[in-house]
Amino acid sequence: MSSLHTPVLTQEILHLLGLVPGDSCVDATVDGGGHTEAMVEATRPHGRVLGLDRDPEVLEYARHRFKAEIAAGRVVLVHANFTQISEIAPAHGFHKVAAVLFDLGASSFHFDVAGRGFTFRRDEPLDMRFDPTDRSLPTAADLVNRLDARRLAQIIVRYGEERHARRIAQSIEARQPIRTTSELYAAVEAGLPAAVRWRAARSAARVFQAVRIAVNDELTALKAALPQAWSLLREGGKLAVLSFHSLEDRIVKSFFRQKQEEGTARILTRKPVRPHEFEVAQNPRAASAKLRVCERLG
Repeated sequence: MSSLHTPVLTQEILHLLGLVPGDSCVDATVDGGGHTEAMVEATRPHGRVLGLDRDPEVLEYARHRFKAEIAAGRVVLVHANFTQISEIAPAHGFHKVAAVLFDLGASSFHFDVAGRGFTFRRDEPLDMRFDPTDRSLPTAADLVNRLDARRLAQIIVRYGEERHARRIAQSIEARQPIRTTSELYAAVEAGLPAAVRWRAARSAARVFQAVRIAVNDELTALKAALPQAWSLLREGGKLAVLSFHSLEDRIVKSFFRQKQEEGTARILTRKPVRPHEFEVAQNPRAASAKLRVCERLG
């Protein structure tokens, strides 16, 4: 678990947030704790960091990593969806905070360790829930087996932007029930035109992404969480969002513009901050990252 998740754009985030000793802040997506640790260091010796994560396994690792800081009262970790952030933060003494950070999407842990079907690189059960204890969410297997081709195609187009979505959806419907990653990959491959079947992995990556977003209702959660996070910021507080999907980035961009037009925000990133080439070389998953930050004016 030592490489649970490689944080992206950490120095850029710290620079834009401008945290100082004594600040209180929120990491709405703890993951492996890389960004949390950076916040802890920036706010020493008396700052406090609240960390949330949907995944109980990820959070258990973070509890071990920050054992000393938790004991000292400098780190508070809560197993929760960030759609509950406006309730959880005040309940733990986080009222007018200096910063809230979102690092969206799946982590390295989910692709490399979790064994829940986030990747087609290994044969695993199709689950894809960030919180496998949440029985209100369908598993990926539930989703792909209960929907007809028309609805599956809509999900694959919207969340995966896959051009062969209709054909792939028909292939999935024809092969139901699908219970494993290998079976879903085979359905994607079979649904592609013969001329492009050699690059099935590209289409499969988009399909798996689309199914994951639908299972966890990620875009709806983001839309619900952003105004809640905004309400927690003090004047001069910063809201930072690290996204990896164009639809996520669009939601964030729209929210920031709305706040700026209202006169309550100053956007600090005219264009999204992207990782440098050396960071992408060390961590290829950083390639699609986009960071946007805005400051609360009142």
